[in-house]
Amino acid sequence: MSGKLRQMFGAQDMTVGRPLANLAAFSIPLLIGNLAQQMYNTVDSIIVGRYVGDNALAAVGAANPILNLLLLLFMGISTGAGILVAQYFGARRPRELTSAVGTCLALTFFASLIIMVVGPLVTPPLMRLLKTPPEVYGMAVDYLTIICVGIIGCGYYNIVSGILRGMGDSITPLLFLIVACVLNIFLDILFVAKFNMAAAGVALATVIAQFISAILCIWRLMRMRDVVQLTRRSLVPDRQMTRDTIRLGLPSGLSQMIFSLASIVIQSLTNSFGPSVMACSVVVMRVDGFAMMPNFTFGAALTTFVGQNVGARRLDRVKEGVREGLVAGLAIAVVLVACILGFGEALMRMFTETEEVVQLGMHMMRILAVGYIAMAVTQSLFGVMRGAGDTVTPMWVSFVTTVVIRTPIAYLLAYLTGSPDSLFISLLTAWIMGAVITSVLYRMGVWKRKAEKVGAAMETMQVEPAVDRPEGELEA
Repeated sequence: MSGKLRQMFGAQDMTVGRPLANLAAFSIPLLIGNLAQQMYNTVDSIIVGRYVGDNALAAVGAANPILNLLLLLFMGISTGAGILVAQYFGARRPRELTSAVGTCLALTFFASLIIMVVGPLVTPPLMRLLKTPPEVYGMAVDYLTIICVGIIGCGYYNIVSGILRGMGDSITPLLFLIVACVLNIFLDILFVAKFNMAAAGVALATVIAQFISAILCIWRLMRMRDVVQLTRRSLVPDRQMTRDTIRLGLPSGLSQMIFSLASIVIQSLTNSFGPSVMACSVVVMRVDGFAMMPNFTFGAALTTFVGQNVGARRLDRVKEGVREGLVAGLAIAVVLVACILGFGEALMRMFTETEEVVQLGMHMMRILAVGYIAMAVTQSLFGVMRGAGDTVTPMWVSFVTTVVIRTPIAYLLAYLTGSPDSLFISLLTAWIMGAVITSVLYRMGVWKRKAEKVGAAMETMQVEPAVDRPEGELEA
């Protein structure tokens, strides 16, 4: 493999070179990957909306909050794994790195088994609890049950791609995601348009495509022998690594749980407005996903950047990287929001021909517009905190914004006005308050004290100082 290919597909060392160049090299493929992931979800909605109708579109939307709740185990493992991998990679500790990776792979297997058993059992009562309309209920249950039974592919793709990104490789997860996206589109059309399987066909296509992408990611990881050397023994969960993964990942898992529970409560309110508003909400959230991509991208990039530099005790680089990453994230968020406001109506017509749904969706997007700029600040600073090992602060911010702010405001406004605007005005309020709260907590510096503590611990183990590392990327 040539040097340039090694640089492109290898594990990227973010402890040397200009921070903005590191972040850009990491973020561009990650951003493209997020685009592909959003297209993955968007195509599902377009196909069911076009070939089956607005009720099928509403069914997919009604199932998503419950699915996100079931996926909180993966969220916790993925976050803990990404932080540990970035820190051990930055500290040049291959033995600990291998142990962390093997432990996370084992934990993913056990988490998948739990969801495969529990998911189909809890789906029907949860859908009834949410007062899902009868015309939507059956398709929503079918969709969610199939996703849960085949969850192992989703779990391993997300965990292993997170591990690869923790080592600075954001290219290969992107390539495998594109493969899965193309396969998913083909299978969607086959199962839904050809075999008339409705929402169940979309779920089956998703399960198959994610399983293929998971196999490809594992194959890639097994080939990175000069970075991590997996054996049968390393796949036995290490007690200390398990504790560290849970310690770092549990707050993010709890954040996901809080967000999902709040989304379920909000979904119940959404359902009360009827199938048209439910379908509109799905369309808005799909378009919303494109506006959110820069925010999540730079948050993830900063987590890896900060994690590697904390592990290497290069705290001097962290401040510069945070500043440059935040400015870049804000600039791109502004551009994408302008594009979505300008072309949003055309995007929404891809999902449905129902004029009421399209116009209501654009009205909601105009309400949310400013919030995407606020979320650029929140997600970037969340990424810094997580990379430094402070996963508790983002958890509390998520709790306050979703439970204390958004949910009560949504129900209060719905009670006072009887308007579905309450769903999105409350979300905008939560986003803006989240940016304010996160900025204040960032300046208080809990994350910085965590970083200094982690860096000191890594220094006692370090074999070779990070500053002596050659400029460039490690071969993989």
